[in-house]
Amino acid sequence: MRVLAALDKFRGTATATEACAAVGHACWDLGFDCDEAPLADGGENTLDVLGGPNRTSQVTGPLGDTVEAAWRLSRDVAIIEMARASGLQIAGGLDRNDPVAAATTGTGELIDQALDAGAKKIIVCLGGSATTDGGYGAVRAIHAPARLKAVEFIVACDVTTRFTDAARVFAPQKGATPTQVELLSGRLERLRQIYIEQFGVDVGDIEGAGAAGGLAGGLAALGAQLVSGFDVVADEIGLDDRVDRCDIVITGEGFLDEQSFAGKVVGGMQGLAELKSKRFGAIVGDADIKVNFPLANLTALYGLDEAVTKTRTSIERAASDLLRALAG
Repeated sequence: MRVLAALDKFRGTATATEACAAVGHACWDLGFDCDEAPLADGGENTLDVLGGPNRTSQVTGPLGDTVEAAWRLSRDVAIIEMARASGLQIAGGLDRNDPVAAATTGTGELIDQALDAGAKKIIVCLGGSATTDGGYGAVRAIHAPARLKAVEFIVACDVTTRFTDAARVFAPQKGATPTQVELLSGRLERLRQIYIEQFGVDVGDIEGAGAAGGLAGGLAALGAQLVSGFDVVADEIGLDDRVDRCDIVITGEGFLDEQSFAGKVVGGMQGLAELKSKRFGAIVGDADIKVNFPLANLTALYGLDEAVTKTRTSIERAASDLLRALAG
């Protein structure tokens, strides 16, 4: 019996790698083979799932100070996680962020450095941003953006928000007041016109351009292709073939809600497993009880401890019970 452990992070308690390892331990106890495939949806922690950083650069942080941002360049593929250069946590969290002044300049500087380093493919992972600048900081930081036309330029995101809706949808999560939301919305409307005039691209017509406070739209104006973050990760790690080679798929994430089935890991893995007629189960840390989930084999571990060892033990036990039921 071969199991594919393809789990996302359990935020605050276990990384995707740790969660997959817990399922792997359960498989070992049962005498099953296990292929551990840590996953992400294109947001925070995607860089770690795709091999981890091997470079560090000093760039402009979201509030203008200098920060050290880790990124990856391997086999001419650059992977940049915008949260490491322009993220809310780098800005000091919700209470210390300036949602109007916060800019994506550092993310653009990383893209520029990837071009200088000879990258032939650039993947920018969105999520966890401090910003609602429509990507203007990043666009201005890229010297000779025409160079991007010579590379495969991909933006990994997991939302469908429109560019001019970014402030209304996301800015309050970054500390914006209702008045600031109105100001930021007006700025995005003006930026839409600027991008049309400068690049001939109407980012307002692009689904998902509002991701990361409109950074997705700014990069799309430079020619980036907006792609489901789950699909980007799946392609990079050969997930389709790995599902083919297994008998059972076990997935999971920290919190299950309606969004889990709109471009995130659990919904993506369920779709793959069903497409290939594989037995499937999910383990989650918590679940929105108001939602009727389309999952037959779901285990929710309510009240997970922050200690990684305790969380891994809980996931391992749940996986053991789930695997016995699926293998039978």
